[in-house]
Amino acid sequence: MNKNLFLGITSLLSFSLFCGTSLSYGQSPSADLKTWPKGTSPKEIGTRVADHFVVTPHTNFGKPTPPKVITYPESCAWYGALTFAKASGNKKLTQRLAERFEPLFGEESKMIPIPDHVDYCVFGSVPLELYLQTKDKKYLELGISIADKQWGPPEGPRVKEESHEFYKQGYTWQTRLWIDDMYMITALQAQAFRATGNQKYIDQAAKEMVFYLDQLQKPNGLFYHAPDVPFYWGRGDGWMAAGMAELLSSMPKSNPNRERIMKGYTDMMASLLKYQGKNGMWNQLIDDPEAWPETSATGMFTFAMITGVKNGWLDKETYGKAARNGWLGLVSYINENAEVTNVCEGTNKKNDRQYYLDRKQNTGDLHGQAPILWCATALLR
Repeated sequence: MNKNLFLGITSLLSFSLFCGTSLSYGQSPSADLKTWPKGTSPKEIGTRVADHFVVTPHTNFGKPTPPKVITYPESCAWYGALTFAKASGNKKLTQRLAERFEPLFGEESKMIPIPDHVDYCVFGSVPLELYLQTKDKKYLELGISIADKQWGPPEGPRVKEESHEFYKQGYTWQTRLWIDDMYMITALQAQAFRATGNQKYIDQAAKEMVFYLDQLQKPNGLFYHAPDVPFYWGRGDGWMAAGMAELLSSMPKSNPNRERIMKGYTDMMASLLKYQGKNGMWNQLIDDPEAWPETSATGMFTFAMITGVKNGWLDKETYGKAARNGWLGLVSYINENAEVTNVCEGTNKKNDRQYYLDRKQNTGDLHGQAPILWCATALLR
């Protein structure tokens, strides 16, 4: 037998055994999102990753020095750990995550980000989730103050001329038409709606999402990293996928923007199906077969698909298989320290394919830890 053919068959069989399937030629993988091989269940994985997060010092984008404020990857991982604690019924974990927060009301108060930028505002989703689980109003007051600032009048040194125009049109003054924003904004505003029941929060987030979809989504359902950078960067698109899933999961069916957002979401999910690797992973550049498998994007896409299958927005058989393969692919990139490998470092835009291919592949970066927790939560819901 040809050596390369032998190695390819061996690799395929190994992966199928890992996925808990008896995959044979012509047979499709399972769409089961409840039964998992030992060591890969969402409860086991989520517990490992959340426990690791609780004892991790505040991170600063890989720098050895502590951050001046809580960074957005930490906010996203903290939120994910809290939702996982609720979905898994782990009240001790919720308590530990609340204890981690307590210094922010005291000696670490200066680490609460000033809510004058979308990346800082997403922090508000953490106290709002703590309120939802503990009913302690100090969390509600903090979280809502941040959500309201995001849609309040422009203020502070980050205000630009266009900030006033966006505000006048009913958008957040922090609008900048970066695809990352559609998680940072929707996660906070959806949480404010969940915590208060006030429909204004979900309505303004929905209006903002439609604006971004109309401006940025390409005919194939995906998004360039920026209008002047024609590359489908994985994590950038991941923020859009996760943001739409977060928003749709709480948006009332009567919302006039729901149908438009659902179309943007389903168009994106259909396109992503075409680019998922046999190992369940998506690449650093989604449509580039020479790019490397990237975990943060894979986690975000998998979360969006799990959420869609669970809510009946996506075909259970087709997308259940993709979601299962995505999860099993992801967990194969978690090391013995509960750290996710192959996480793209923080990335600015650049009109250069090689720039994206050469990005550093981090281990334990919270950009990658957070989506694992979101997926574990979604699978347990």
